[in-house]
Order: sequence, then C-alpha cells, then structure tokens
Amino acid sequence: MNSTWRQVRVRYEGEVQGVGFRYAVRRIANGLDVTGGVENLPDGSVQLVAEGPEEVLKRLLLQIRVSPLGPNIADEQIRWGEAGGLTGFYYR
Repeated sequence: MNSTWRQVRVRYEGEVQGVGFRYAVRRIANGLDVTGGVENLPDGSVQLVAEGPEEVLKRLLLQIRVSPLGPNIADEQIRWGEAGGLTGFYYR
C-alpha cells in the first residue's frame, strides 16, 4: 500500500451552498484524519483542498459522493498534485 501524501483539489458545483455541504465534508475529512479545508466560492461552488495518503483521499471523495448531500453535486472538477504540508482542517 502506497502511503505517499498527495493533495487533491476539488471544485463542486450544483446545489452545494446553503445545504450543510461544507459541514458534511469537514465531518468526513476529520473522520479520515486528512488535512486541508473546504470553503464556499463567490460563484456558488465549493472548493475542497485535502492532503493525505492517496488511498485515503480517494476514500474521502467517494464518501462525499455517497453521502446524503451527494445528489446535490452536479459536477466535480478534480486536480491531483503534490502535498504542500497543510495542517489542520479549515472551514470557510
């Protein structure tokens, strides 16, 4: 099992603001012990930035999709990169 830390940036579009989406993402992320954060963007989308082992990040994305708010996601744009050393998990 590869435990190399990676970063994933995801932009979620759809009915993702004002429905508890960020709270749900933060709860899932904290349960998986990843770092990063989630925030509303001015255009109505939500951005997630998370760092951790790639397998854990893939689990995070899957759990978000299958959560009760998953049907609110109309589109998700996923970009993978190298971890930047984020600490904690912010919520904006």
